[in-house]
Amino acid sequence: MYQDYKNVETVKPGGLDLKDRLVGVQRVTKVTKGGRAFGFSAIVVVGDENGVVGHGLGKSKEVADAISKAVEDAKKNLVRIPLHKSTLPHEQLGKYGGARVFLLPASEGTGVIAGGPTRMVLESVGVHDVLSKNQGSSNPHNMVKATFDALLKLRGAEQIAKQRGITLEKLFNG
Repeated sequence: MYQDYKNVETVKPGGLDLKDRLVGVQRVTKVTKGGRAFGFSAIVVVGDENGVVGHGLGKSKEVADAISKAVEDAKKNLVRIPLHKSTLPHEQLGKYGGARVFLLPASEGTGVIAGGPTRMVLESVGVHDVLSKNQGSSNPHNMVKATFDALLKLRGAEQIAKQRGITLEKLFNG
C-alpha cells in the first residue's frame, strides 16, 4: 500500500494503545433484477496519538460489521509519521484523486485547524498544532488518502541528515 513512498516505517499493532475514529459510513445500493440490495461502507482512522496512524475501509450488509472490518483493515496499514514537538516538521501538500490537502506547521497553542476527515487523521497521529487547507474534492475517502499522502511525504531532521550523510549538528549549524 505504501510502496510508492521512500522511508515509510510500517508498524505492528501489538502493544500499542490504538484509538479508532469513524470518518464516515455510506449506504451503498446495488440494483438487481430482484430489486435493490443495500449495503454499507465505512472508513475508519486508527492511531495512538503519538506518531502512529492507519486507515481502513470496510464493507458489509450491516453497519457494525462494516465498521469492525474497517478497524481491522486500518490496523494492518499502520505507519509511523515524524513529528516535531506537537506539530509537523515542515509544510507539505498531499494529493489523491480530486482531493488536495495542504498541511502547515503551526506554533504551540494554535490547535488543529482542519476540516472533517483531515482533522480526524491529524488528531489520530497526535498533532496538536497545525493549519490545513482542503481543496478540490470533499469526498471523505479521497480526503483521508490525500492527508496520508502529505503525512507520508514528511521527513524528520534525523532522516534528512542521514540522507545527506551529515550529522544533526552540521545540518542545523551548517
